[in-house]
Amino acid sequence: MPMSMIELHKALRGLRLSGMSATLEARALQVASHECNFIEGLSWLVQDELDRRRSRLLERRFTQSGLPERKALTEIDWQYNPKLPKRDVLELATLKFADAKENALLIGKPGTGKSHIAKALALLAVERGYKVMYREAHVLIEDIHEARQLGQSAALRKKLKATDLLVIDDLFLRGLPTIAGEELADVLMSRHEKSSTLLTSNRPIEDWSTLLGDVVVVAPLLDRLMHHGHLLKFDGRSWRLKEAAERLARNAAVA
Repeated sequence: MPMSMIELHKALRGLRLSGMSATLEARALQVASHECNFIEGLSWLVQDELDRRRSRLLERRFTQSGLPERKALTEIDWQYNPKLPKRDVLELATLKFADAKENALLIGKPGTGKSHIAKALALLAVERGYKVMYREAHVLIEDIHEARQLGQSAALRKKLKATDLLVIDDLFLRGLPTIAGEELADVLMSRHEKSSTLLTSNRPIEDWSTLLGDVVVVAPLLDRLMHHGHLLKFDGRSWRLKEAAERLARNAAVA
């Protein structure tokens, strides 16, 4: 006996075909109204399931990445700040550097879009199937310290090694413990020529030894980061000042 619509929904959900269940009535109506034949309707139904699974997979990868928000390169107003390294950024967006297991350092003035671009590149990597981990620098150091306290250092180290693209954002935005330089150097050493790391900072490289409190560790840290690496320098006008001026203008207009 043929199943009722309720029974079909139950069977599809039991088979974990929620994408097909969600569009079953619509596809059945298309077949019944002769907008398509049975095979076409079935193929669309299968495609609905594939689309649902891909969407869920991408959402799961996004959640696992630790990205706090979705940023896109299309949101960048390149004309507002023509000093941005647009060509280099768009080249990174091809993700060839990730395929080649190369690193990238985005460095320059606050508010010039480094974090936005780093998040946008990370999101592109997520959408293209890479394993991505995003952490602000101070959070990564806290994660490493917590893992050590809980006896989970090996598990975290394994996770970091398995990540195709590690994004360490806003290095030196907040104060770091004295051991931070060694921790970062250790992470970069374990990933060297095995996977890609993208790091952003608003402090010039010559200040790093002072900020990390250890001159000795900076050399190997930079050596691992910049060997087969890309250095992008950000200058020009601040996006945050632009947004603040726009908010003031809107508030003045309302008043």
